[in-house]
Amino acid sequence: MLSHNNIRSLFFLFASVLLISGCSEIQFASHVAKSINPPPKSQGTFKVGSPYKIDGKMYYPTESYTLVETGIASWYGPQFHGKQTANGEIFDMNELTAAHRTLQMPSLVRVTNLENGRSLIVRVNDRGPYARGRIIDLSKRAADLLGFKNKGTAKVRLQVLREESMKIAQAAKSGRDTSGFEIAANKKGYLATPEPTPATASQPPATYQTAAVTPETGKTAGLQGVQKEPLQSVIPGHTRNGQFYPDPVITEEAVTPSNIYVQAGSFSVHDNAVNLRNSLEPVGRAGVYPVEINGQHFYRVRLGPVSSVDQADELLARLVNTGHQDAIIVVE
Repeated sequence: MLSHNNIRSLFFLFASVLLISGCSEIQFASHVAKSINPPPKSQGTFKVGSPYKIDGKMYYPTESYTLVETGIASWYGPQFHGKQTANGEIFDMNELTAAHRTLQMPSLVRVTNLENGRSLIVRVNDRGPYARGRIIDLSKRAADLLGFKNKGTAKVRLQVLREESMKIAQAAKSGRDTSGFEIAANKKGYLATPEPTPATASQPPATYQTAAVTPETGKTAGLQGVQKEPLQSVIPGHTRNGQFYPDPVITEEAVTPSNIYVQAGSFSVHDNAVNLRNSLEPVGRAGVYPVEINGQHFYRVRLGPVSSVDQADELLARLVNTGHQDAIIVVE
């Protein structure tokens, strides 16, 4: 006959077996659930945003499809890799993306390095840069392809691609993923895409929102609300850790001389520009530069040219410290 102590020991042994078995079942069920329901894909939304202030300067985000800018570009990478961007995506420093202070997200922008002539299309999905003397922050990958990753900054021109940006904006507003569209836009021989086909409630979500050149016709397919062929089949590239990355695809143009200026202000009245120029004598030698924009005359007050980005940064800081909050660095 079993003693009381023996029975008690057997009871706890049996209970322990049940507990371990239960935990194993819970862990197995959890594993199966994760397999059936993998983590959601990084997908952002269309966003413009409200006005905001950084370092004493106001910025006014707006939906624009005609913006052309020249200035200094910088890049960001490891310290933000894997973090959420301003429109809700997860930042990947190996993608061809960028941060801009005011453009709608997403938008497609051609960025040209004015120092070596390299040109690349990137997709804006984040806010920044917040260094006052920069106009765009590129991903590490984009900076590498444009040839200034090691240097840190470059003189650039950026231009919004009107038709393409309108298409991906419409796609994002409809709840579709626009990541990867910049990859197709950088493909050699890329053509403008037709208007996207609206998705219906009965259609499956689009996995690849790209403009791919079809081998049969040589024409591009637009953004569709249906399942697309994987990017690997239409864009040269490679896969790393389960993620597809395009091969370096850039275009080049002839390099023309450009200068760096620090602009203190712009006026429609000439006398106002002259007064500002005269007041800047303690800071440095300034000039008034007339320009006509859409039939209207403006007078820009600028100091320079300066020989380096560092000198421009120093001059810009001096202007800001003397109350000229709207001063900017420009390249012409």
